[in-house]
Amino acid sequence: MANKHGSLSINSDNIFPVIKKWLYSDHDIFFRELISNGCDAITKLKKLDMMGEYSLPDDFKAKIEIEVNPEAKTLTFTDNGLGMTADEVEEYINQIAFSGANDFLEKYKDKANDDQIIGHFGLGFYSAFMVADEVHIDTLSYQDGAAPVHWECDGGTEFDMADGTKDSVGTTITLFLNEDCLEFANEYRAREVIEKYCSFMPTEIYLKKANAETEYETILAEDKLDTDTVVETIIEEAKTEEKENENGEKEIVEVSPRTEKLKIVKRPVPLNDTTPLWIKTPQDCTDDDYKAFYRKVFMDYKEPLFWIHLNMDYPFNLKGILYFPKINTEYDSIEGTIKLYNNQVFVADNIKEVIPEFLMLLKGVIDCPDLPLNVSRSALQNDGFVKKISEYITKKVADKLTGMCKTDKENYEKYWDDISPFIKFGCLKDEKFCDKMNDYILFKDINDKYLTLPEWLKPVDEKEEDTVEVENADGTSATDSTEAEKDDRNIIYYVTDLNQQGQYIKMFKEQGMNAVILNHNIDTSFISQLESRNNKYKFMRIDADLTEALKEEVSEDELKEATDTLTEVFHKALNNDKLKIQVEKLKDENISSVITLSEEGRRMQDMMRMYAMNGMGMDMSMFGADQTLTLNANHALVKFILENKESEHVNDFCEQLYDLAMLSNQPLSPDAMTKFIARSNKIMMLLTK
Repeated sequence: MANKHGSLSINSDNIFPVIKKWLYSDHDIFFRELISNGCDAITKLKKLDMMGEYSLPDDFKAKIEIEVNPEAKTLTFTDNGLGMTADEVEEYINQIAFSGANDFLEKYKDKANDDQIIGHFGLGFYSAFMVADEVHIDTLSYQDGAAPVHWECDGGTEFDMADGTKDSVGTTITLFLNEDCLEFANEYRAREVIEKYCSFMPTEIYLKKANAETEYETILAEDKLDTDTVVETIIEEAKTEEKENENGEKEIVEVSPRTEKLKIVKRPVPLNDTTPLWIKTPQDCTDDDYKAFYRKVFMDYKEPLFWIHLNMDYPFNLKGILYFPKINTEYDSIEGTIKLYNNQVFVADNIKEVIPEFLMLLKGVIDCPDLPLNVSRSALQNDGFVKKISEYITKKVADKLTGMCKTDKENYEKYWDDISPFIKFGCLKDEKFCDKMNDYILFKDINDKYLTLPEWLKPVDEKEEDTVEVENADGTSATDSTEAEKDDRNIIYYVTDLNQQGQYIKMFKEQGMNAVILNHNIDTSFISQLESRNNKYKFMRIDADLTEALKEEVSEDELKEATDTLTEVFHKALNNDKLKIQVEKLKDENISSVITLSEEGRRMQDMMRMYAMNGMGMDMSMFGADQTLTLNANHALVKFILENKESEHVNDFCEQLYDLAMLSNQPLSPDAMTKFIARSNKIMMLLTK
């Protein structure tokens, strides 16, 4: 071939500055592009062999070799794929953005399926110019009579192409690194980048350092491979010892046999796993396989709770594994990592278009060859197809969770405390997911049992109704149906702090009542959403009101005088006319006083507190708590105050009862706690007089 000098066929002379600075977000990504191009070339050659258009040598072993040379400041990528002729170099290299993979697939679309060819983005080769001042290509096509080709370009729009010297089928790309990118000629840096982007590419990848000293290893002779280079044979003679047999006679016994060992040139080890777990069928994977893969990919040595293996061929090709990690406390970081691959080529972490936001809390891998990526493979095009993939992933997660609840409730309960933040966040973010999960959300009660909403609730239409006789216009009687409860919604009581609300929990248990535990940060928003979607129930914190079950049945008139008297006494003692005072006869006579705060008031306070924490500058005093102090008329101290309202000790007793009630509801402020301690000491001193 005559030497050829020409200009690259491009639309603008500014294409290379664009490639160098803007096409890829990370400069190290050129490793991925050049290696994946090599994988494509090898895949194409194998397909030609499979279709009978080419015969691979008997000793053919697909591989990509990368050599770093810090002294020469070069980096080379060599594959033994199908190579290129001069015409193909002209077509695929000199004409930027023409995709060789697309052309190949179009030519053989009727002869092969499941293409597994990843180089359909056009500009991958030119990523080399992000780090190199000059790039050379040496290639030899598989075609009979093909001549080797040498191509070089210094990063401008000019190139030189001539006959080459390559004597084996395949392609070698040599990068002459610029001064700013010499780090990539370092063996350890190169290894780091390859493991980042290419850990699961479908062709074995080997890395070596130019002019490195030869390394050796010793193996047993029977373990020798045809490709091993033997340096030395080492014979270890059998070892014997004199031992006494069962008859008491001494004899020579062989304790280790004669062995033949070989010193060989150390076998190269590929940097990648060509058959990652996600491309296998779930039936071929063991629990240990899943756990080992999790440790390897995410460097997390806490075992995952469980996992979901995605394996779909229609209507799109998608495979992957999603892991539910264990979270020790609500303060642990729950930001996960979903690694996105395209035909085993790493694309990015946490692509929000594909991975629903709430599933980004998980860890896992997803491989979808059908994703419509842009030229840099690092961003998704806006495509309705992507939304379908996202919906499919959400559906599979919901199916796994609901299936586990139905068929493996014991394990589902065991995992619940760890996975509930994922599920609740998902319900907040995705209505379809919430609809699927609604009946499979577990609520842990104060007796440490787990129940679903259907198990907790009796349908509204099954409520007992009271019937009363009414007189019709004609004087005949009829029955009128009225619900026994004023509010037709079922009340679900909940606890946010098992210690702080211990007094209320004790009262509930004594009366055979139950409450659920909702102590995660996400629960306030979660229960509000559940209520908005279902008018059959509402949530109320255990200290939001005193249910009738905790009180003795008495008439309002019976306690009216006591209420009026104690209201006046406590308002004066506490210097707080806005505090609502209520007097009840509680079944537990050991409880003197209880503070309640309406559910609506508490949620408003929580919301305002959240705004304040976010720097919104809210004045919390604007949202005064509509507290109610309930005094137990059955308690001796309350009776004493009622009967001795003029006593000099009444003010102290009133303040003490109020603070005791507050302590069962929430921590006292530092100033209030100081006064409480001093007052407690003062009251105890009364016993010494």
